[in-house]
Amino acid sequence: MPIHYTTLSIRTNRRNQMIDITALVAEAVAESGIQNGTAMIFCPHTTAAITINENADPDVPHDILLTLEALLPQERRGYRHAEGNSDAHVKASLVGASEQVMIQEGRLKLGTWQAVFFCEFDGPRSRRVFVQLTGL
Repeated sequence: MPIHYTTLSIRTNRRNQMIDITALVAEAVAESGIQNGTAMIFCPHTTAAITINENADPDVPHDILLTLEALLPQERRGYRHAEGNSDAHVKASLVGASEQVMIQEGRLKLGTWQAVFFCEFDGPRSRRVFVQLTGL
């Protein structure tokens, strides 16, 4: 069972941001030569996350970020974490650190409107995303 690892570099430019990284993950799949298997996309940061959602309408990521900010504003009474980014830690926990996508015939098996997003909640920053590709 072949395994291929790659690290993606992401630069964010806003505090809260969703960046479509599907093309970067697809490029890693193509370079690996794996035809069938799985892609594990993992975020090693406690104030960022990975999700799969719609990429056809830019209002969808906007609305997701708007909802998360309404639920968990940066300035909230009662936060104890001294760095001032408690909201980012909670948002990252809610969204999740990873996603897994099937690889079929050398391509990511995503739905018509689906994309893989890197979610920044404490930017702007330079970030990494780890991709592990496992062939069958």
